[in-house]
Order: sequence, then C-alpha cells, then structure tokens
Amino acid sequence: MTPKGTKPGQATAMAKEAAHHESDVAKSSRYTPPTPKDYYESPTWVPALMLVFIGLGVVAIILRYVIPAFSDTNTPVLIGLGFLLAGLYTATKWH
Repeated sequence: MTPKGTKPGQATAMAKEAAHHESDVAKSSRYTPPTPKDYYESPTWVPALMLVFIGLGVVAIILRYVIPAFSDTNTPVLIGLGFLLAGLYTATKWH
C-alpha cells in the first residue's frame, strides 16, 4: 500500500530518510564470547537423580499394596506421587 498522494515507485521524504538511517546503523563493537558447552549440557548426576526419584516413587506406591500395615493409609501413595513429581521436575532440567 502506498501512502496517500503518492504513486507506486515514488519514494516519500520520510522513506528516503528512513533508508538513510538504516545504512548508518553499524554492527555492535562489543565482543560477545561464545556460550560455553557446559551451559547446554546437564551434569551427569541429573538423569541419575531423575531415575532415583522415579524409582523411589514406584517402590513407595508398590509398598502400599504389598505391606499389610500400610493397607489402611494412603500416606505411601502420597509420598510415592511426591517422588514421581520430583522425578518429572528433574527430567525437565535434563538437557
């Protein structure tokens, strides 16, 4: 779309000035160092911790149904779900 009062191919004074300013913008003279590789990679203990949390969650939930003393309470299930959620949260931090 062309501005009012102009024809296609006819540059306005503002367009000429805008094009002039675009050519004046230079690249930044500040040095930006490359991002270190360890920024993108998680430590080796993150997936191990994730598996431990998920394993503890599964074991806690299974113990609720295997041990007769836990048959009247849901505490092991809640603890197991907490460990499973901790494992899922840790999984989101794994790069």
